[in-house]
Amino acid sequence: MKEQKSIPVTRTERSAKFVKTGIQIGGNYIKHYSKKLFNPQLSRDELNEDNATDIYKSLSELKGSALKIAQMLSMDKNILPKSYVDKFTQSQYNAPPLSGPLIVRTFSKIFGKTPDQIYDHFNLHSTNAASIGQVHQATLDGKTLAVKIQYPGVGDSISSDLKLVKPFAFRLLGMSEKELNIYIKEVEERLLEETDYELEVKRSVEFSEACKHLNNITFPKYYPELSGKRIITMDWIQGLHLKEFLKTNPSQELRNKIGQALWDFYNFQQHQLRAVHADPHPGNFMITTDEKLGVIDFGCIKELPDDFYVPFFSLISTDVINDKAKTIEAFRQLEMIHPEDTDIQIEFYYKAYLEMITLFAKPYTSKSFDFSEPEFFKQLYNYGDKIAKMPEFKQARGVKHFIYVNRTNFGLYTILHELKAMVDTETYLPHF
Repeated sequence: MKEQKSIPVTRTERSAKFVKTGIQIGGNYIKHYSKKLFNPQLSRDELNEDNATDIYKSLSELKGSALKIAQMLSMDKNILPKSYVDKFTQSQYNAPPLSGPLIVRTFSKIFGKTPDQIYDHFNLHSTNAASIGQVHQATLDGKTLAVKIQYPGVGDSISSDLKLVKPFAFRLLGMSEKELNIYIKEVEERLLEETDYELEVKRSVEFSEACKHLNNITFPKYYPELSGKRIITMDWIQGLHLKEFLKTNPSQELRNKIGQALWDFYNFQQHQLRAVHADPHPGNFMITTDEKLGVIDFGCIKELPDDFYVPFFSLISTDVINDKAKTIEAFRQLEMIHPEDTDIQIEFYYKAYLEMITLFAKPYTSKSFDFSEPEFFKQLYNYGDKIAKMPEFKQARGVKHFIYVNRTNFGLYTILHELKAMVDTETYLPHF
């Protein structure tokens, strides 16, 4: 892939990039409606493809929070046209990398040394590049290392980038402005943490230690002395990303083994640690040569406070869901039903959210669950499509914690579906 020799850093440069992209999208609409004059039956497929290409190209050059939004949207497959999902998925581990001179400059700024003065060998060509940073391979004292380097200006441009990306998100997501503001604010808080590499190293060490007893999971060792505000050094995990792994046609037994490790990893964190790795896209995991799940990124952690955890998970793990009054009370605590709602609105939202929770809870309501079944995911996507068209859901509903918790669990379900894994769902259960 062609390397990127520069990156817009200042707000003016980044704003100009968004304006240029907006003009390109406007041109795409003019082209589409001009064709539609002669062919009224013309679908939006070509328009979506052109817009997705232009938006992704712009975001991938900007990097940072703008590209992270694309990455997050690619995981929410039921709210975007397929062309956007296909294009934005590239941001998970295949964005255009920065060139070697920019990388050397970053090292010199952080450590006062070039990479060759720190490591025995350092490959200036990135092995993979994502939204916040890119990874290079290095060696030191006989060890093969992965060195993650944050893109210049990413941390400083989060707030301004999110303001610039807001009009695109507004059009793509169809949220009300209030709901979009809540979404953007929560994303901003997590991104500020995610660009703090010193915090990431600390969390990586803590979570690796807390989860080390889990079966068939492995974590790299981290090296704080070789890390800094924008650089993380860790052991190199030898293995394949999920898409590469699936191309090897693994046995059902191995699919189940990796799927079980993934299920245990997430549910142990949610229910034992009350904090969870909230970035479950395939680029953050490797299937290692010894057939284990390698977890290589702890940048995004979502804590689950009691006032969210208890009402939410009581709905899927106790008999609360069978008691209408208790269920409505839980919905009130989670701000899914508002104090000013009328009796008619309460009944409407009770039924709508009961359907959602019942669907979400299916893996938890039996001893094992077969994630290869397409019907479960068809029901999830159909539900998402249905409520997206309802005017009752244009207003903000639900506490902010849903944004990352839903993303985490549906991301987990999606990876398990791609694995076609059968997992034991009783290993780590909700408890209060």
